[in-house]
Amino acid sequence: QVQLVESGGGLVQPGGSLNLSCAASGSTLDDVAIGWFRQAPGKEREGISCIGSSEDSTYYKPFLEGRFTISRDNAKRTVYLQMNSLEPENTAVYYCAASTKGWLRLCVLPVTSQPDTVWGRGTQVTVSS
Repeated sequence: QVQLVESGGGLVQPGGSLNLSCAASGSTLDDVAIGWFRQAPGKEREGISCIGSSEDSTYYKPFLEGRFTISRDNAKRTVYLQMNSLEPENTAVYYCAASTKGWLRLCVLPVTSQPDTVWGRGTQVTVSS
């Protein structure tokens, strides 16, 4: 079974950048959709960016496209999320997830409706001066 581990979070000033990584083990990422989610205190976990087997198949939450970029390196079994122009409202725990059910539904459907999704443990991103 595939296992996911997020890294790259931390404290950054407003306007700064971070590059998150999601490393997989136990399986290749070929033909697997990967998504990035975030959960702020007191809020629901939400999909913000997902990618399919092709890097042309991507989804971004509105207003994040242009600041966030998702990419994947199947040889390294790793998916990345480059985050630029960060704002305090971006503060959250960021999770990656894997699914064989499709890259778009992974991001837009409720988390509770996708019991087959594999999750990492998350990495904290804090944007503050």
